[in-house]
Amino acid sequence: MAINLKAKETLIQVGELKGKYRFVLSTELYSKLPESKVIKEAALRSGVSRGVMQACWDAAGEVIKAWSTEGHSVAIPGLGTMRFGVRAKSVATVGEVAGSLITARRVIFTPNVDIKDELQRTPIQITCIDRNGKVVKNVTSGDSGDVEDPDKDPNGGGTNPGGTGNGDNPGGGSQSGNTEGGNTQGGNTEGGKTDTGDTGSEGGGDDVSL
Repeated sequence: MAINLKAKETLIQVGELKGKYRFVLSTELYSKLPESKVIKEAALRSGVSRGVMQACWDAAGEVIKAWSTEGHSVAIPGLGTMRFGVRAKSVATVGEVAGSLITARRVIFTPNVDIKDELQRTPIQITCIDRNGKVVKNVTSGDSGDVEDPDKDPNGGGTNPGGTGNGDNPGGGSQSGNTEGGNTQGGNTEGGKTDTGDTGSEGGGDDVSL
């Protein structure tokens, strides 16, 4: 298995590179597996009935939602932890503190060691496509395999309210984090505009994540 990316030669529409063609990285869109298929496969692997697995799945979801809204970081067995947070502007004085400082609510998922190791080991394949839609090169990534930590990386979490980077819109934000399809390679940097995500400024205040 591999993570599939595409580098599409795209005409930049904004910024200093406007009017120039650049190869912009973005993720290939994966199909969304329905819950029923996941339940069926989990039931087969565990040896329990689909009805029991569905009941356990639903119960776990309700517990995660309930405890997350109480401010807990909740363990998702076999995957990591999930918590709710916000992205908000900072202000200089206490008199300026108000609910309007919140710019976005966030779901923050932190993968466990096994998930991080699996991602680190997974190869990345890049298909290069020119402006005419022709495949001109295939690349297997030799990157270091570093995995970002949303609790440590100020740009982590993969939730950027600034937009969606999909390769065809290089001026957008991030679809799969800030590296693959968004700000670093396929998004605002290539488009001549840099979006600093959590640590940027908005409306006169510093935008920070919590």
